[in-house]
Amino acid sequence: MIPTDIMAEQLKLLGDKTRLNIINILFHQEACVCHLVEILKMTQPNISQHMRKLKDGGLVQEQRSGQWIFYSLDINDKPYIREILMHLPELSEESRSVLNEIPCKPKEDCI
Repeated sequence: MIPTDIMAEQLKLLGDKTRLNIINILFHQEACVCHLVEILKMTQPNISQHMRKLKDGGLVQEQRSGQWIFYSLDINDKPYIREILMHLPELSEESRSVLNEIPCKPKEDCI
């Protein structure tokens, strides 16, 4: 069982609209920062800061693929997070299109 203080910190991370949107995107598919920049219409440094917080909070993990870093959810041991995500809206067609069609940009844009 996860201690209450850790669970509270993880749930606080989801209290931010941007991070909740990122988690919702990753619930459907892994993504690179450049995908998230395009979908959320935010800057790369801003997205990267949110990703750092989510990673530090144990909600996402990263995997290098060549020059790119792809993020995915790390919630297998967090059923309370999965339950929340089950109630979020589906991704828009535009978001799905970005995830499936936009190749990653050069490395410096995807860190």
